[in-house]
Amino acid sequence: MYRLLKVGLCLLVLLGLVFEGSSIALSQEKVIPGEYYNLSEYEKLTGRKITRFNEAPQLAELVKQGKLPPVEQRLPKNPLVVTPFEEIGQYGGTIRRAWRGLSDQWGPNKICFEHLVMFDKNGVKILPNIAESWKVSRDSKVYTFKLREGIKWSDGVPLTTEDVQFWYEDVFLNKELTPTFPTWLTAGGKPMEITIVDKYTFTVKFADSNPLFLVTMAKLGYNMFVLPKHYLKQFHPKYTPKEKLDAMAKEAGVQAWYQLFGSKGGDTSGWLQNPELPVLWPWRAVTTHTATLQVMERNPYYWKIDPEGNQLPYIDRITHALVENNEMIVMKALAGELDYQERGIGIPDYTLLMENRAKGDYRVVLWKQGVGADNALYLNQNVKDPVLRKIFEDRRFRQALSVAINREEMWKLIYLGFGKPRQASLISGVAFYDSEWEKMWAEYDPKRANELLDKMGLNKRDKDGFRLRPDGKTLSVTIDFVGGSATTSDVLLLIKKYWENIGVKVAIRPLERSLYTTRCQTGDIEVGVWSFDRNVAVLSDPGRLLGTTTDGPWAPLYALWYTSGGKSGEEPKGDIRKIYELWDKARSSFDEKVRDKYFKEIVNLHKRNIWIIGFVGELPQPVVAKNNLKNIVDGVLWDDTTRSPKNARPEQFFFKR
Repeated sequence: MYRLLKVGLCLLVLLGLVFEGSSIALSQEKVIPGEYYNLSEYEKLTGRKITRFNEAPQLAELVKQGKLPPVEQRLPKNPLVVTPFEEIGQYGGTIRRAWRGLSDQWGPNKICFEHLVMFDKNGVKILPNIAESWKVSRDSKVYTFKLREGIKWSDGVPLTTEDVQFWYEDVFLNKELTPTFPTWLTAGGKPMEITIVDKYTFTVKFADSNPLFLVTMAKLGYNMFVLPKHYLKQFHPKYTPKEKLDAMAKEAGVQAWYQLFGSKGGDTSGWLQNPELPVLWPWRAVTTHTATLQVMERNPYYWKIDPEGNQLPYIDRITHALVENNEMIVMKALAGELDYQERGIGIPDYTLLMENRAKGDYRVVLWKQGVGADNALYLNQNVKDPVLRKIFEDRRFRQALSVAINREEMWKLIYLGFGKPRQASLISGVAFYDSEWEKMWAEYDPKRANELLDKMGLNKRDKDGFRLRPDGKTLSVTIDFVGGSATTSDVLLLIKKYWENIGVKVAIRPLERSLYTTRCQTGDIEVGVWSFDRNVAVLSDPGRLLGTTTDGPWAPLYALWYTSGGKSGEEPKGDIRKIYELWDKARSSFDEKVRDKYFKEIVNLHKRNIWIIGFVGELPQPVVAKNNLKNIVDGVLWDDTTRSPKNARPEQFFFKR
């Protein structure tokens, strides 16, 4: 009898576990894998209470030694829950990656950066993040944010609105640190105003409606609104005597205090240059960017958890091996020396990567690029040569260059049939996609290209068969690009062939990224090369269409005029002037139908002018992941607007034992 009772009790316990597991599974169906939820919201949606928090073994040991507070004291009152893509993870391990140094800073940045609010994984919905909640006035002029109470910097100091006030008064309003206000932080010609309400609440007020503020913040809000005052004030003249700052700047090898401030944490790369900087990221740098092996270790005060109450991240550390170029990144992947890598890898590497999967003990995951053109040519409408400028300004020249390109051949030879031949335009499936724009001036027709150039008066040739400019010089263009891309060099060799076939001489020049960016910003590039990205949440960052994203320099000096409020650059004219006027109307309209109408007119102006020429787009993004590295799945959207790979939630990656 006793034995039967014991067996029955065991069965009841087992059934209870099964039913408990089932209820967990059922409740999980109400939430989306790979998304963020405030703990209070998660518990309401699932009907499950998270009453106990867990931590990585290495942190538990530090707690036992008295070197770290208990996990309950390190987490905020309302932690952010990250729902895993596949399963609850396990703690431990090092993810090995590669990068090309500080010019490649967005590799580690986009794994780690946290904004006040973030996009969902598809770049559509705004989710809570550092800010637990917010309210928006009916006229979209006033935004009230509540910081996540109890969130702490990586050194254990609480985050409060003092950090917001420091950023606003001492950084944003400081002319040496912020000489020009970002346009998205202005409205009605005036910069935003921040008012501190209490320890965790603040308001952002605009002079005019700014209905796209949250959307833009989700994309561009890195290193903004909160900076660790308790640390960075020592590098600011408001808090430290000038003589001391000058000495510190000299010791750091810079000329001015604001350069010192940037390198210590004010700039986007500051955390990589200065391991002492307190951060809110899942990992913090423990070596500088100059190290052969850059190392990031888990932040013991990270404020996100999984659905079982486990403090994230799962991974102990991430390393970035310094390499010279993308070819070395691929070689390291093939040799099994990388655990996770997407940056520096492209479709031309796909076949080789697939052939060596077993040898390198990895799998190749395909994410979806939100990129309308993998490589695009940006013809600088502000080119310094006055004769070349007049030629570039004639849309027939741009149309001729576009139809001279054999996209089908390029698609097959370089892109292995992945993606599709298309013009540089927004991808299908996103807002403002236009099938007509995708095909505009994208057919291969060298005969038509020659006719267009002849009608422009460029019908005379030199002894080598190249066309002559109106001043009698050979018509030649220089294409500048950042070396190291998996496809760019091969694409440009084909472009050179296509354009020289219609009599336009081409020089191709690789540049180091920082030099390329500088030359773009000053308008010293004739034709630049960059992807036509930022397609997904395009209203959050229409910089490609405005020309304000100057690594694609089709109107850098006009864009500077626009972003500086007319104080710098060159005043635009014609259709480019119309673009800025339309965007000002669109971004200030809180009527979505009216806003969409204005933005569609911007799209139509690009269709008409083809300032940007693309070839192949809508490509998958290959991702190398070790076979035992989990919560990395196919189909994740890859785009700059979603801060990819942040929308893949790297804090929930883990090694399965």
